[in-house]
Amino acid sequence: MPFAPFRPALRALALATCLLSSHAHGTETWPEADWPHGATPSGAAVQAFENYTFPTRDDGTRKGVRTDAVVVIRDGQLIYERYAGPTRAETPHLAWSMSKSVMASVLGVAFGEGKFQLDDPVAQHYPAFADHPDIKMRDLLHWASGLAWQEEYEYAPVRSSVVAMLYTRGRDDMAKFTAGFPADAEPGKRFRYSSGDSNVLSATLKQMVGKDYANYPWTALFEPLGIQSAVWERDASGTFVGSSYAYMTARDLARIGLLMERGGRWKDRQLLPQDWLKFVLAPFPEYQPDPKKPNEAVPGGQWWLNRPVAGAPAPWPDAPEDTFAALGHWGQALYVIPEQKLVIVRYADDRDGSYQHDAFLKLAQAAFAHGEVQP
Repeated sequence: MPFAPFRPALRALALATCLLSSHAHGTETWPEADWPHGATPSGAAVQAFENYTFPTRDDGTRKGVRTDAVVVIRDGQLIYERYAGPTRAETPHLAWSMSKSVMASVLGVAFGEGKFQLDDPVAQHYPAFADHPDIKMRDLLHWASGLAWQEEYEYAPVRSSVVAMLYTRGRDDMAKFTAGFPADAEPGKRFRYSSGDSNVLSATLKQMVGKDYANYPWTALFEPLGIQSAVWERDASGTFVGSSYAYMTARDLARIGLLMERGGRWKDRQLLPQDWLKFVLAPFPEYQPDPKKPNEAVPGGQWWLNRPVAGAPAPWPDAPEDTFAALGHWGQALYVIPEQKLVIVRYADDRDGSYQHDAFLKLAQAAFAHGEVQP
């Protein structure tokens, strides 16, 4: 045993390395069964935030800003929450299209497990897409399949592809319904927001993970994060409605925000690969902002970004450019502001155009971004 005299030194070096690693992560605060609580801010800035976010609700007309819940996490601590209407802390709220970003996070775990690559043809993982051999996984993630989809809602139900998919002709098999659309653009060249693209992604996951599919969002994402309230509806074919029908409490959704804010890492586990985050948090390269809609968020990979692109300024000028979000119908939002270590969940029932992301974010930062945070 010629190296025995050096063992104490090696043990000391190993211990020092372990302690340094522990120190690097040990100062972080993480939720366990519940969120740790930080000091709740107060004062004029918080009052201004509440005046905008929680005005008196008009349930007769359903007009104006109609917030159901706000949860604010700063540096891993719950510092503010408030509920309105029928929503409470224990209520799993419909996420609407925030479900797309949740599904993207589930897919990110599958990506890290080597189950697919971004340049894989979609048909490789979903044979019903055989008539669209040139559409790649990255194209669906960018809402850039090139299919002739019309994402209209209750204001134009007759011509709406998404209404037909969710409620009438497509409801039994939403991905197959989407696969039946013709192309009217080259894949990967045009952004067109499509809940159909998102549901095809959910169907690709089914083939990737096989018999584990029904439990996979839980085993891959929800359980590692400690999310206990999640419910996710499936269509008649057994495919999760990845576009629209995930439910969870505001506190639980904030856990996904913290995962994203901390670079895909949960405690000491890198749950989402860095390559995945680099992709989903980068603007779609072919995106051209609509000058008539200057406050429209920039599409990433099933997430929305506050980034200046193609000569246009950042859509939310009062928020840092590294801000990104999951967004949904009727005002649902999960905002992540890495620069300020803020995660903000907003559930809502907005029925008109009163609510503005930038106004909310400006007031939220004034109310919650200040004060000491852990290093």
